[in-house]
Amino acid sequence: MDYLPLFARLKNRTVLLVGGGDIALRKARLLLDAGAVLTVIAPSLHEELTELLSEQHTYIPSRFNPAHLNNQMLVIAATDDEDVNAEVAAAADAANIWVNVVDDPDRSSFIFPSIIDRSPIMVAVSSGGKAPVLVRMLRERLEALLPKHLGALGNLSGEWRSRIKQKLGDITSRRRFWEKAFASPQLATLLETEQQPAAEQWMEQQLNAESYAGGEIVLVGAGPGDAGLLTLKGLQQIQQAEVVLYDQLVSKEVLNLVRRDAERISVGKKAGHHSVPQHEINELLLTHARAGKRVVRLKGGDPFMFGRGAEELEAARAEGIPFTVVPGVTAAAGATAYAGIPLTHRNFAQSAVFITGHCKQDGEEPDWASLAASNQTLVIYMGLIGSPTITQRLIAHGRRPETPVALIERGTTPEQRVLRGTLQELPELAKDARSPSLIVIGEVAALADTLSWFGGDIATGKEHLINLA
Repeated sequence: MDYLPLFARLKNRTVLLVGGGDIALRKARLLLDAGAVLTVIAPSLHEELTELLSEQHTYIPSRFNPAHLNNQMLVIAATDDEDVNAEVAAAADAANIWVNVVDDPDRSSFIFPSIIDRSPIMVAVSSGGKAPVLVRMLRERLEALLPKHLGALGNLSGEWRSRIKQKLGDITSRRRFWEKAFASPQLATLLETEQQPAAEQWMEQQLNAESYAGGEIVLVGAGPGDAGLLTLKGLQQIQQAEVVLYDQLVSKEVLNLVRRDAERISVGKKAGHHSVPQHEINELLLTHARAGKRVVRLKGGDPFMFGRGAEELEAARAEGIPFTVVPGVTAAAGATAYAGIPLTHRNFAQSAVFITGHCKQDGEEPDWASLAASNQTLVIYMGLIGSPTITQRLIAHGRRPETPVALIERGTTPEQRVLRGTLQELPELAKDARSPSLIVIGEVAALADTLSWFGGDIATGKEHLINLA
């Protein structure tokens, strides 16, 4: 280990900053955020740095000399003059004062890491000056993964720590309480939306012996297949879940991101293969939530787009079980984008309509005249089995038989295949398509010939069986 990571408390501590330009300005911002009292040594100051220095701080318009080190806790050499930086480093070493020479780790006794600030939660990353670009990339990823409400959660924890310690006498009970609080999507939502009184009330309820002692349900959209399209909030929820109920439409790549010790339950929901009836899925969700578990219901695409997410949450509401929803990228947006098919285009389609080809039994017929209108894109979920009826109804209500169509099979995954043809060819194309497939009807489908970018060429006509993986 080249460096020992430390967090320095600089509030009201004296720090010497040598330099007055852009480099010094960047370091001054960090030091001032940490509450340091600055003494700045430089022949002249950057205009913004001048504005940052209040009466509490000191500016000395001169060159550095070792006497400036008196009573300083830290010193930073931030000039563009290598000789001056070397002089500062040598004098600080002689005085046994910690020194940082910007972009010169060999002369530094401490370095500034890359910081992710969720105060009071702080994360620091460093390569010891060996790989700054790699550190920057890691920082960007960590910034994206760490929720924005983390700081508010840390502050709330500090405010309630003593009360919870008094109420819960043993360490195990306190640990379980905090684990539930930190993983609660309901509390997270309250803090993200700055509903502090409601967050305080949530904490109060958890300490109340008569309050709800069960778990929570989170409805998460897994996206169309590519794990990279899972939202950050969705990733956070599946990595905190204790129980995950998932459909067959959820890809293996997404399932691999689920917390390793979580209980995984396949409920096998897939068109034509409902291995677990909906009422049993509802009861599974409720049973695990009643047992105090953090339950994630993981559904392909978006949970409110032609799924039964609403029915599952209605069951939770009836039982008084708290729930939250994390939207997902629906197949109509994800699969078409990966196939090079824009849903709208000012020359061809000014609107897009999403429908399901798998309707409730004895349901009313859709408004075929409206669906057959030109200058719009029609996207059909679960439409393979009903494609002959769909084709007949649309043509009968005025849609041209030559209208371009595309069937996107297993969109956004390495197994993606795009079958291209015309509306009158749709039933034949559907015979060769595997589920799950999305049907796109409209002039924009033809744009896949030129805009395809994922998986190779578009298959058309008799060649539509070409595998694009």
